[in-house]
Amino acid sequence: MEKVKLAVIFYSMTGINYQMARWAAQAGQEAGAEVRLLKVRELAPPEVIAKNKAWQETVEATKDIKEATSEDIEWADAIIFSAPTRFGTIPAQLKQFIDMQGGLWAQGKLTNKVVSAISSAQNPHGGQEGTVKEIYTCMMHWGAIIVPPGYTDDSVFTAGGNPYGTTVTQGEDGKMVEDVKQAVFHQARRTVQVAEWIKKGKNS
Repeated sequence: MEKVKLAVIFYSMTGINYQMARWAAQAGQEAGAEVRLLKVRELAPPEVIAKNKAWQETVEATKDIKEATSEDIEWADAIIFSAPTRFGTIPAQLKQFIDMQGGLWAQGKLTNKVVSAISSAQNPHGGQEGTVKEIYTCMMHWGAIIVPPGYTDDSVFTAGGNPYGTTVTQGEDGKMVEDVKQAVFHQARRTVQVAEWIKKGKNS
């Protein structure tokens, strides 16, 4: 069977979601998928970004990563979104990208995409779960097949026990508080596995 095509699409301001996206991409490759690691377009003005050291460093660190396009969405069998919460919901940068997929939606090309999501915030109850579920709400309109981690692996509990999608808290030092690497790996592997089932079923 042809390899599952996995697009890992992220938005990251401080580097946390970039790191989680890289873990997801690595796990996808190890699970046998063909992977594209992609970022969404930054909307904030350069002069605003320049005032925040971590933000500027993340822009620099991701400068060579390709921006996601509708072609990437059409190409993908599976998609993992990684984005921080913004006031309990999806950051504008990712939301704009999702909103721009109306053409594919109208052609029925978003139906049955296998999708999962991960997120972060600056405190344990800062809206991570809400952000993941908001992404899933958009995916329901796509007719996508949502793959949450649930409680299907012990790593979910180590990461804080979020069944919707792996989420992490960013500490005052700018680093991750919870140990989420293995949870991200599990979620990515699970997403690829479900995509394999769907792909095999569609081709049989």
